[in-house]
Amino acid sequence: MFNPFDLTAGWLQEHFLIPLLYQLDMMQWEDLAYGWALFAVYGAVQVAITFAVCLPLERWRPVERWPDRHGIAVDALYTLISRVGILPLITFVGFYQAQVALNGWLADQGIVPPTLERLIPFLLGKPILTFVLYAIILDFSEYWRHRLSHSFRWWWALHSLHHAQRRMTFWSDDRNHLLDEILSFLWFTAIALLIGIPPLQFPLLVLVLRFLESLSHANVRLSFGRVGERLLISPRFHRAHHGVLAAGQRSCNYGAILPWWDMLFRTADFSRAYAETGDPGAEEALATGSYLSQQWAGLRRLAHSLRA
Repeated sequence: MFNPFDLTAGWLQEHFLIPLLYQLDMMQWEDLAYGWALFAVYGAVQVAITFAVCLPLERWRPVERWPDRHGIAVDALYTLISRVGILPLITFVGFYQAQVALNGWLADQGIVPPTLERLIPFLLGKPILTFVLYAIILDFSEYWRHRLSHSFRWWWALHSLHHAQRRMTFWSDDRNHLLDEILSFLWFTAIALLIGIPPLQFPLLVLVLRFLESLSHANVRLSFGRVGERLLISPRFHRAHHGVLAAGQRSCNYGAILPWWDMLFRTADFSRAYAETGDPGAEEALATGSYLSQQWAGLRRLAHSLRA
């Protein structure tokens, strides 16, 4: 069957990756080159779909209108690095290598590697349902990772880069400090390994979840209604999480794609509507600086939090 994603990934591997690996004397990575190429192709398509869906929405009913797009280009750079550039390579190769090592160690101990299908035999032969359950479990873990990143001062010092943007758009989803990205990857990978996500489903899950997260960051007056907002996180619901908090308020709406966990653990707030975004405590470099200056400012804030 004709598959343009496979063909494109194969072309990238043959004409770019294998010659590069040969020049660098790293041909031991040849088997993984195709997997990364496929991940990068899916990432590029996802960026294109996100752009095609979210940009018209933002122009249709924007929450805010700005005289210029200052600062948003840096967020777009974050997205390209995160979904098409070096981070997909680290994500795919890192997860693949970790799963091979874990499964090898378990096999040596006489233990069958864990999967949801073995835990719940009903799921055998039902890949779509299994995929949905994987997504729900990962989203639950993301709720707690996100909530903890607001709870520890040193972690907030890194995560606050994500919240410093005063002009939030769908590009802002990937606006993260590299150290925060590493922590997120380790957390996400650990959960994925525990539930036995197959290597080729892992990038697809990441791409689906991240598309929905990008939509939730969009600068658009969009609500899914009283019932819909309790099934899937909307731009209105998530914007409250990024809103500048008044004195005495605490943050809310930590969920990534499902509001269920906020509702269950009483952190949901459906009343805040289209709040102003940003972090008043962040230095200007975190809000409007270049990519490198934002990364450096995040490190300074981390060092200050550790000294404090």
